Amino acid sequence: MTRTAEKSQLEEASQGTIADYSLVEVPTMDSRERQIERLRLLWGRRRFLLRSAAIGLLASTLIAFLIPKSYVSTTELMPPDSQSSSASGMAMMAAMAAKISGGAGSAAGGLGSMAGDLLGLKTSGALFIGVLKSQTVQDRLIQQFDLRKVYGKRLVKDAQVKLDENTSITEDRKSGLITISVTDHSPQRATALANAYVDQLNLLVADLSTSSAHRERVFLEARLKVVKQGLDDASDQLAQFSSKNSTLDIQQEGKAMLDVASNLAAQTIAAQSQLEGLRQIYTDNNSRVQSLKARVAELQKQLGKISGANNNNNVVNGADAAEGSSAAMPSIHNLPLLGAKYENYYRNAKIQETVYELLTQQYELAKVQEAKETPSVKVLDPAIVPEEKSFPPRLLIVFLGTSLVFVGCVVWVWGAERWKEVDLQDPRKIFLEEVVHNLKERMSWVSRESEARELVTPHNDVDDYRPPERGPVDR
Repeated sequence: MTRTAEKSQLEEASQGTIADYSLVEVPTMDSRERQIERLRLLWGRRRFLLRSAAIGLLASTLIAFLIPKSYVSTTELMPPDSQSSSASGMAMMAAMAAKISGGAGSAAGGLGSMAGDLLGLKTSGALFIGVLKSQTVQDRLIQQFDLRKVYGKRLVKDAQVKLDENTSITEDRKSGLITISVTDHSPQRATALANAYVDQLNLLVADLSTSSAHRERVFLEARLKVVKQGLDDASDQLAQFSSKNSTLDIQQEGKAMLDVASNLAAQTIAAQSQLEGLRQIYTDNNSRVQSLKARVAELQKQLGKISGANNNNNVVNGADAAEGSSAAMPSIHNLPLLGAKYENYYRNAKIQETVYELLTQQYELAKVQEAKETPSVKVLDPAIVPEEKSFPPRLLIVFLGTSLVFVGCVVWVWGAERWKEVDLQDPRKIFLEEVVHNLKERMSWVSRESEARELVTPHNDVDDYRPPERGPVDR
């Protein structure tokens, strides 16, 4: 009895297992049959699929070659020196740390950067990126390259948006390198724009510098203009005074005039002594007495010119006065007054010259200091003309276009076949057929209405024109 029960249980278990296997195999067979039916359907519509793929290939190829080429030109800038950036305030913190630590450069730089982070200050790289993306730089580039005409934009704002879309400015956080990439349909213009960004950055960083050296340089520059004008005026006054009074160096001229006057006085005394001796022997009508008398008169005349005694009734006639007034040298009588005025003019010119020299030296030192404190823009890789296009990827466009058309046609074939299998009494199918029917009627009504308008519209053809009949007068 027990063996019979065990056999019956084994038979029932085997039958249950066979039933389970049959249930698993039925869905598998159904799915395989569906796949075979779909593949058979596609094989039956292979000509349609091949034609569609060929049309998609031609269309995507045409689109790929109609899209204009784009080129990207890139330039890279070295990270700016944070210790020379006074605009961000980190240089001052580094300088203070250097003084405290006794000039340790690395420690000063680390403390300066840490202070900048604590105070929320931006780095020079972020400052450069902000300047490059500013409206001022964009306006200058739009005006320089006439980008409104290039981009086909009427407004400057639209040209700015287009330029911003075509420009990429990024900073590497690890290395600090700043990358400027410009996209354009012309490789030469893309390169010129990338290099122009660097030039405008240099100009704006120099113009917008707020360092103490910059302020000092601006002050000295304005002061130099004022001092230069004062020096020119003082030099002109000294030159006019010297030209008017025939003076070059009062001290040297006074010494020379005193030497000449003493010599003339000695000659005059000697000539007068000789004249008195001859008068004791000869009369005044004697030729030697008259000659010596004339010589004494000439010596006295020259001595009077030098000493300035011509104005004190020592002039014989008006011709001598005119001759004395037009003398090439000033008189000894006028030397003190001329010397005082000359010294004033000379001292003023000398003071202005000394101030100008000192300010010039300070101005040059301020320019050097400003150059040290201004963040420098160092180009690592200048922009070069790109040799290959960056867009469009024609092979990818052709492949994707052909694939999309082919997949769409496959879906269309499967969908059409599935639509045929739907029951005619299905409400969804009835509704869609009504929508399609109404759309067709609407389109046919529009076409009929347009044809009716063409028939009603009168024609003014040349063939329909009839000239007016002539009357008896015209005939």
